[in-house]
Amino acid sequence: MRIGLIAPPWLPVPPPAYGGLESAVDRLARGLARAGHDVLLAAPSNSTCPVDLVRGMEKVPPDAPITGDTITELAHVAKAYAAMRGMDVIHDHTIAGPLYRHRPVGVPVVVTNHGPFEARPNLLFSNMQFDTTIIAISHHQASTACDVQIDRVIYHGLDVDDIAVGPGGTYAAFLGRMCEDKGPRQAIEVARLAGMPLKIAAKMREEAELCYFRAEVEPLLGSDIEYVGELDEACKYQLLGNAIVLLNPIQWAEPFGLVMIEALACGTPVVATRAGSVPEIIQDGLTGFIRDDLAGLAQSILRANDLDRKVCREVAETQFSTARMVADHVELYRQVLRGRQGGLDPDVN
Repeated sequence: MRIGLIAPPWLPVPPPAYGGLESAVDRLARGLARAGHDVLLAAPSNSTCPVDLVRGMEKVPPDAPITGDTITELAHVAKAYAAMRGMDVIHDHTIAGPLYRHRPVGVPVVVTNHGPFEARPNLLFSNMQFDTTIIAISHHQASTACDVQIDRVIYHGLDVDDIAVGPGGTYAAFLGRMCEDKGPRQAIEVARLAGMPLKIAAKMREEAELCYFRAEVEPLLGSDIEYVGELDEACKYQLLGNAIVLLNPIQWAEPFGLVMIEALACGTPVVATRAGSVPEIIQDGLTGFIRDDLAGLAQSILRANDLDRKVCREVAETQFSTARMVADHVELYRQVLRGRQGGLDPDVN
């Protein structure tokens, strides 16, 4: 197939450090190309994903915020769709794109919602659902879509074979963004309750993130609690692989916790709160522990060494691989094309 992928304009694909959506698009693009499909990616011009890139896109400065203004996104979308006229299917990872009125005639559009289904996004998705196939990234996320028709749930995947299984170590790790939703302050409180050292790696570039750090996290740092900065991919996997456990006290219903499958790929179990997609990703008592309060989380991280790191890795390999993610998308694209051609029933493989 000729598959057009549209990434948002805010970060290069792949991102130099933090950027879950862009990482997922990068792996999907490379996986589709490895499977023999022709892939055209619309992304910022300083993207390095090794597929054909749409020319004329804007470059993203390294210190740019991960979201921006509407005009920037619409200009990005307009250039992207203009370049996609020869595609068999277009897979859009923006929200504005599927509502763009000048989409190529006769080319089906698939969209993945990487964010929450809430009142305002649901209004947009409810207006695009009649001529757009909508993908959710977890069943919990899909359950919040109200009157929006979700055509498929497809989990993210990783190039697990490229990730080394770590030996574990003497500390807990936190990985994410420096904000209340991700729970870095709660991670510190849990680690202190358990008497376990904690290493915090987090994106901290925007003013709100800096303010949160200064008010909630910096005063709690010490010899046992270390902020190690925002890490690139190699350093991220080293941090996770050398940790006893990933501590993920998430404070919101996150649609999909990519950091959790990154930890599992390293063989590192996860201790997390019961929010959003967590119970779909972590098997309580097998690949981690799910608890509802700080005391329960603290008790659980002390039990993390009782879990088998080989099992964590096997779950990543079988359930959260790029190959599985690509196969799920290809199957959906083919069903969409059959439906457009008036051919086979969409439930037939």
